[in-house]
Amino acid sequence: MKIKLTSVYVDDQEKALGFYTDVLGFTKKADFTNGPFRWLTVASPDDPDGTELQLALNDNPAARTYQQAIFKQGQPALMLFTDDIKGDHERITANGGSFAMAPTEVTGSTIAQLNDTCGNLIQITQLARW
Repeated sequence: MKIKLTSVYVDDQEKALGFYTDVLGFTKKADFTNGPFRWLTVASPDDPDGTELQLALNDNPAARTYQQAIFKQGQPALMLFTDDIKGDHERITANGGSFAMAPTEVTGSTIAQLNDTCGNLIQITQLARW
């Protein structure tokens, strides 16, 4: 068994697609529309057949409440991992990303947080090499 898909709620799917592709560097994997419903996913260009991230519209009141509550608490909705957090920080900033926390060393890793402009904080983590 393996995880093939996970979701993050967004308040604007088109804006989210731009952020996750143009700013973070992911690639669009699936984009299907059925009436008012849009199934939209992105994937890492390093693993295009790996885990997909669904950019799910927060048009459900429970989803919107959840998304807003964790954002207000400063809790990341999504955690991404990298081998070069400082390089990613520079690249993402150059692409227009706005960091709420620059790369910061914590126990066992270096983390940074940024706003995805669609209602979420994202944490980027580089694990410490022992």
